Amino acid sequence: MRHARDGAAAAMSAASRILVARGKNEPQEMENPDVAWGQRARDGVWVPTRDGQRIHFGIDVAAADTVAQVLRPSLRVFVGVDVDTDIVAQTTAGGVRLLTVIHGPDAPTEFRFAVSLADGLALESMPSGGYDVVHLRYGATVGRLYNPWASDSMFRQVKADYALDGSAVTMRIQHTDAYYPVVADPHYER
Repeated sequence: MRHARDGAAAAMSAASRILVARGKNEPQEMENPDVAWGQRARDGVWVPTRDGQRIHFGIDVAAADTVAQVLRPSLRVFVGVDVDTDIVAQTTAGGVRLLTVIHGPDAPTEFRFAVSLADGLALESMPSGGYDVVHLRYGATVGRLYNPWASDSMFRQVKADYALDGSAVTMRIQHTDAYYPVVADPHYER
């Protein structure tokens, strides 16, 4: 079993390499006082919407009691949340990223994020493959869960998409022929 500190370093290294290769258009990590992280993976994160409400993303993984290693206020790593899987969680200016780092072929291909919406909000599927958080009364988009992307260590695209299952969004990653580690990016912005 990997030591937690070594696991965090490996996850950070994999995520950083892919983000640098993807370029400057990626949202930058920064402190955001409107984002509140739970201590454990299952506790997830509370994020703001454009209209001042909050929604919750829970990280539904095998080792849901995994405690985050907080590297700085805007960055935490959940090491070993599932077989060969870590999550590098970043706060951004308008939301969060849950960079899922897959270290080997035994890792799962599906990652479930339970979503709790405030009253009057709903998830609406978008043609891009992501989901808008929509205010039902006004029809306004108040947040967005962008279509996921995934990339392997050779910077090749890996197929990733979402499926909505009740009140949970499942990210599916087809990483069987990939070069590990693979990094996938669920990303929410208000």
